[in-house]
Amino acid sequence: MTQSHLILVANAGDGSISTFQLTDGALERIAVTEGLDGCSTFAVDAARDLVYAGVKGAPAAIVTLRLDRSSGRLSEVSRRDLPDGGMNYLALTRDGGGLLGASYGGGYGISAAITDGVVGEPVSRVEFPNLHSVLPSADGRFAYFVSLGADLVAQYALDDDLRLVALTPETVAAPKGSGPRHLVLNDAQDAVYVLTEFSAEVLHFARDTSNGTLEPVGAASAFDPSKGLEHSRFGADPRAEHLIWGADLHFGAQGRWLWASERTESTLGAVSVADDGSLSAPTGFTVTEEQPRGFALSPDGAYLVAAGERSTSVALYAVDADRLELRQRAETGGGANWVRFV
Repeated sequence: MTQSHLILVANAGDGSISTFQLTDGALERIAVTEGLDGCSTFAVDAARDLVYAGVKGAPAAIVTLRLDRSSGRLSEVSRRDLPDGGMNYLALTRDGGGLLGASYGGGYGISAAITDGVVGEPVSRVEFPNLHSVLPSADGRFAYFVSLGADLVAQYALDDDLRLVALTPETVAAPKGSGPRHLVLNDAQDAVYVLTEFSAEVLHFARDTSNGTLEPVGAASAFDPSKGLEHSRFGADPRAEHLIWGADLHFGAQGRWLWASERTESTLGAVSVADDGSLSAPTGFTVTEEQPRGFALSPDGAYLVAAGERSTSVALYAVDADRLELRQRAETGGGANWVRFV
């Protein structure tokens, strides 16, 4: 039986998005869409074949693109300028009717409605230093913003108009100096996991599914302890000083594994998730594309595609529990840093 997926990869250095087709374990680049300066994040509305891409420039913007699944090409539908700085993370909510964004350089987060692919004027704005990511709950009632600069997760309810209403408390602390970066919610929606940049730990927060609040309950490391990496800090050069440099985080099959990337040693590792949500550090690591900021797993968890900021190719792996088998490398472009199955 033929199994096929489309994969989009943002190449920030080239200002482009590559479209790949994965068919029965073979990866082929079928299109490259250019003119997307500094694109390093996008969110996909697969039901409508719309892609919302964050681009740099003067001004920065959120560009709505329509995906032609037969050719893999993306064409511009609309553009929402962002005079206060570009987005580092975009996420959809309310079945594609709303958009959440986090701006690292601008230090602000937004919520906005979407109508026929057009992103409206933001209806809410929150401000924290170096916001790095944001995700909604599956039911669209809550949103969580991660501030790397302030070592916290900010938690909000989303009202009927997509306005952000602070929960009590508004913020939940991460370990001081850890640099929380990316987050995921589990399928049961009763846990949030956050990968830190400076310590490459996966932080476990219990989540109250009725009122949306988070409570820290545990953590596990996600970097290779055999490499002699040291704890990093804001403003450091991780490669020059051989410091920890955590990046991306995604669930694997059945929610049993949390895959994490570390950029200094260019590794991928799988943190084990127990039935009670507690975590255990990886037992092995795979060296992948150089400086892996972004990667993604197929919906069935059978494949992982990783991109490297210092590589012009992506790597395709077959996934076997917490182990990876390299199947193929394929050319993508410069500064590749965001990967999504669509």
